[in-house]
Amino acid sequence: MSKFIVTKSSNGEYRFKLNAGNGETILTSEGYSAKSGCMNGIDSVKSNAPHEERYEKKMSTNDKFYFNLKAANGQVIGTSQMYAGSSGRDNGIESVKTNAPVAIIDDQTV
Repeated sequence: MSKFIVTKSSNGEYRFKLNAGNGETILTSEGYSAKSGCMNGIDSVKSNAPHEERYEKKMSTNDKFYFNLKAANGQVIGTSQMYAGSSGRDNGIESVKTNAPVAIIDDQTV
């Protein structure tokens, strides 16, 4: 079962990562100063994930492929891991589309 894992880092910021059913991390968030912002970020991922036009396909400076998921306002709400090839990145996008809308939330900050 896919899930969003919510954690709090040593600097006090809240983050989430989306794991596919096999446990692989397919999307990570930025840091949020408040837990409510982090939870809103999860809601935004769930609602934006099905929309192809919200994905920005990118290449890093070391020639790895990745993507950002953006909200309707253009703000990045999640970033993928790095992939060796564009097909891996594209499979990652399909995985987010499939997994995010039905993922449960595992809040590890309580």
